Amino acid sequence: MVIVTGANGFIGSVMVWELNQKGVPVIAAVDAISTEERPEPLRGKKFDRFLMRDQLWDFLNLPETIKNVSWVVHMGAISSTTETNEQLLWEVNTHYTQRLFEWCAKHKKNMIYASSAATYGAGELGYNDTTDSEQLRPLNLYGESKVKLDRWAVLQPNTPPHWYGLKFFNVYGPNEYHKGSMTSVAFKAFHQIQDTGALKLFKSYNSQYRDGEQMRDFVYVKDVTGWMMELMEKKPISGIYNMGFGKPRTWNDLGNAVFHSMGKPSNLVYIDMPENLRHQYQYFTEANMRKWLAAGMTKPKWSVEDGVRDYVQNYLSKPDPNL
Repeated sequence: MVIVTGANGFIGSVMVWELNQKGVPVIAAVDAISTEERPEPLRGKKFDRFLMRDQLWDFLNLPETIKNVSWVVHMGAISSTTETNEQLLWEVNTHYTQRLFEWCAKHKKNMIYASSAATYGAGELGYNDTTDSEQLRPLNLYGESKVKLDRWAVLQPNTPPHWYGLKFFNVYGPNEYHKGSMTSVAFKAFHQIQDTGALKLFKSYNSQYRDGEQMRDFVYVKDVTGWMMELMEKKPISGIYNMGFGKPRTWNDLGNAVFHSMGKPSNLVYIDMPENLRHQYQYFTEANMRKWLAAGMTKPKWSVEDGVRDYVQNYLSKPDPNL
């Protein structure tokens, strides 16, 4: 049985769906937001019980939990890259994960937790998951909260039997709708195009990149959750792994894919980037996936064109866009 935290969020709810598809029982879905407050992501999903984030600790101490749980999939976190409350980020993103890691180590349970590509900062050292985390310099407090955890995890003498810290790159797809300003550009593009017939993208302030040619490693959420299932099945060597497509694409590529999937002509408009973002903006990200592939794991299945088409036509265009 599996515990999924962040289950009422984006990747967490899709992971509950993925586990349901494979017939793996979810003993507890955990989140800081109740299903009453946010009913959509977990609607129709199967799990034994829902727990608020702080209720998890008592549940973990129950004899039946210790007996029955085999994996903890910890997707719960403050995911805003603009969060400025350092203490809150430490408590939720770092310390909470450390406690779960220690529980899994003590009781011989396996663990997957969410790290982030934000740990790579501006990419001065590349985007290689074999790079010593001590050398990385994130651009924001969110990335710092994640890299602190990665640094701590690799130094622990007592670990879960199998554990994986996953550095998610630009994940997009169904069930992200509650994220507000942190939703993917694919989601924002669909609604902008639907409402105005145009898509606004940030201008470039780097002479190496033309407007809209800034590059990101976009990865569809179904690839991500499929890979997490693969980790649970194959159990490669423990450690930190990138979760990206492995090939960067431009914002223009993404925008054009949304227009095409909606059957509309492309109409890209470039706007000024807010001053507060210019000093921490990433112009290029590319997940180095060699470690992942060398471990015998599968390549991504969803290109930008295929992922956006599935997202737009099978979810965003439907009356109920949830997975």
